[in-house]
Amino acid sequence: MIEKKKTIIIAEAGVNHNGDLNLAFQLIDVAAKAGVDYVKFQTFKAEKLVSTKAKQAAYQTRNTGKEESQYEMLKRLELSPSDHYRLIDYCNVKEIRFLSSAFDIESIDELKKMGINLWKVPSGEITNLPYLQKIGSFNETVVLSTGMSTLHEVEMAIHALVNAGTEKSKITVLHCNTEYPTPMSDVNLNVMHTMQSHLGVSVGYSDHTLGIEVPIAAVAMGASIIEKHFTLDKNMDGPDHRASLEPGDLKKMVESIRNIEKALGSGIKEPSQSELKNIDIARKSIHLAKNIKKGTAIDATYLEMKRPGNGISPMEFENVIGKVVTKDLRKDDQLKWEDLQ
Repeated sequence: MIEKKKTIIIAEAGVNHNGDLNLAFQLIDVAAKAGVDYVKFQTFKAEKLVSTKAKQAAYQTRNTGKEESQYEMLKRLELSPSDHYRLIDYCNVKEIRFLSSAFDIESIDELKKMGINLWKVPSGEITNLPYLQKIGSFNETVVLSTGMSTLHEVEMAIHALVNAGTEKSKITVLHCNTEYPTPMSDVNLNVMHTMQSHLGVSVGYSDHTLGIEVPIAAVAMGASIIEKHFTLDKNMDGPDHRASLEPGDLKKMVESIRNIEKALGSGIKEPSQSELKNIDIARKSIHLAKNIKKGTAIDATYLEMKRPGNGISPMEFENVIGKVVTKDLRKDDQLKWEDLQ
């Protein structure tokens, strides 16, 4: 039997709050209404994350419309520790789980103090050994995004986590492409199967495509976790809004994923409860093609297969040939075993 557990859906608010705590609260409202499992933010100290000379990614410049350094952009988007506590409290009120990705060692420590025990490693940290060792030392659940990575790099990151103390069974890797938005030709969902078979870990998918069809397809292919950026409005200023779902589409994605989970089923090939009533209507049974007298031996010319299917199955055709009828029967009568000897 194939057992498909409930897919964990992470709604990635990221920095789409634009540094405004009120917008962050509204994002939590949207995620809770959509029915996701986690709403995720990003925890970082700009001065620990990036040098003051680092340039923006091309998509960041394109989406923000501003010529500025990564540091300047990220400094505006920081959330303070007190902001985090307020967001955690609000998530508790809204009955949705809070999650955040740490982007530096100090931020890991802060999240640990806040009671975080599920660690989402962003794609950019997959080659950051001290970072991986810090998280690995907790021996807690780790979700590892793998954008921009080779299979060998993913394997080395898993080794770093395991060698630091995390049980391999607690690690899930997310296939990911770190382009915003990701072209369909670059999605390569089949990599999920490659990683699962080669690495021996659970797999999921972190999506940066436009729309919702790719994460839905990933669930059908076995993704145990789906992560997707969302926003209040794609036209807001900021680096990630344009590659994010608006509230209506986030809700539609969640509903579609839950439907796909139901549709995947048990893997046992048998009639479903809903179709049992249609078996006799749709299948055929053996009927008479012409009148036949009592005592006549049946040959193939006397028989035809017609609906309904609540008589002798056509699969018994060869067992009926040669039988003698015990009474007169007419054309179109359904043949019964009690009429034969």
